[in-house]
Amino acid sequence: VVGESGSGKSTLARCIIRLLDSDSGNIMLDDVDIRSLNRAEMRPFRTKIQIVFQDPFASLNPRIKVGQIISQGPIIQGQSKEKAESRARELLDIVGLDERAFNRYPHEFSGGQRQRIAIARALILEPKILILDEPTSALDVTIQNQIINLLNKLQKQLQLSYIFISHDMTVIKAISDRIIVLKDGLIVEENISSNIFNSPKSDYTKKLISSVI
Repeated sequence: VVGESGSGKSTLARCIIRLLDSDSGNIMLDDVDIRSLNRAEMRPFRTKIQIVFQDPFASLNPRIKVGQIISQGPIIQGQSKEKAESRARELLDIVGLDERAFNRYPHEFSGGQRQRIAIARALILEPKILILDEPTSALDVTIQNQIINLLNKLQKQLQLSYIFISHDMTVIKAISDRIIVLKDGLIVEENISSNIFNSPKSDYTKKLISSVI
C-alpha cells in the first residue's frame, strides 16, 4: 500500500488489525468478517494477523528485556513460559540477532536491530498475515536494505503474506507483488507491481514513481 503522508495508509492498517473501528466495509480473514466481531470473538484472530510499526523504539517497552518482549504474546495466549522463551530464542536467531540479545534491553540496540526485535515479536504468534507499517522509514538506506532482504527471506521461509505500507516507491518495488495506490483515503490504482511501475494509469501514480527516478 503506497501513498504520500496523509493518504490513509496507517489508518487502513489500524482498521485491518482492529486497533481502529471502521465505519463501513468488510475485513475478511478466513472467510470471517472480523470487522463485526466483538473483543472476545476477535481474540482467536489476533494471532493470525500481526503488525510491525514504523518506530521500533516507541513500540518496544524500554523497561522489559527483549526475551520477555518477544515471548509475552504466546504466554498471554496460554503457552508455557518455557516453550515461548525457547521459540523467542529461535526467532532471535532467525532475524539475525545472537542469543545474548535475549537478556538485554531495547535501548542497547541500534534502530535496525530494534526493528528485527519487533519483527520477531510479531512472528512468534505465527501469523498468516504481517502488516508492516513504514517499517524502514526511520532507518538509514543501508539498514533499510538489510531489513528488506530479511523480510524477503522470512516471507519465503515462513510462507507469510505481507501488507507492506510505505510512501517510498523504491522500497515498495523491492518487496511488493501487488500494489494499491492510496490518495485521500481512496484507491486510485491497483495492479501487480510490474504493471504499476511499467505502465501506471493515474497521474498520481506517475508522480509517485517520477519522484524516485
